[in-house]
Amino acid sequence: MGLNLDWYTSVFEVIDMRSFSNLWYWIGLAVLWSTVSHWILGVPLDMIMRARRKKTQEAFNDLHDMTRVNVNRILYIVDTSGIWLALFGSALITVLFLGGFVYDVEFAQAVVLMLFPVCIVAMLSVRASRAIKRDGLNGDDLIKKLLRHRMAGQGIGVLAIFTTAMFGMYKNLYTGPFGGF
Repeated sequence: MGLNLDWYTSVFEVIDMRSFSNLWYWIGLAVLWSTVSHWILGVPLDMIMRARRKKTQEAFNDLHDMTRVNVNRILYIVDTSGIWLALFGSALITVLFLGGFVYDVEFAQAVVLMLFPVCIVAMLSVRASRAIKRDGLNGDDLIKKLLRHRMAGQGIGVLAIFTTAMFGMYKNLYTGPFGGF
């Protein structure tokens, strides 16, 4: 029995459910936003930059094909099940928000602070996908649209990281060793 208790204790020392004082949460937050910033509508940033820099027909064709595939994929998912995704997504965010900020569950707060901004970027991705398909963008216009979308996602990411850091510091000071400011 002592061995099981030690194993259980060791696991929960590594996986602390107090999210804002846990290094793994902050690593996960950094990975999340670097991934969102690198994959613009499912197109890797290096492919966009290669087409922008080299301006060869092959680079533009690769970028256009990859963007076309991902835009069609995003729009197909939204058109076939977008209402259900919005319904369940908003229900999940609402439950997490209530659990986190009404019932003061720190894990729910941490998840909301990660998911809510990503949902905003996802909605912007749908909007950008519709614009790319509607306007038939390619070449330099497509690159501009993708980079503008990336910049918007990065701006949301910066605000999200700043907000999470401020809230996390407040939470650690409020519930930490200094308790109850």
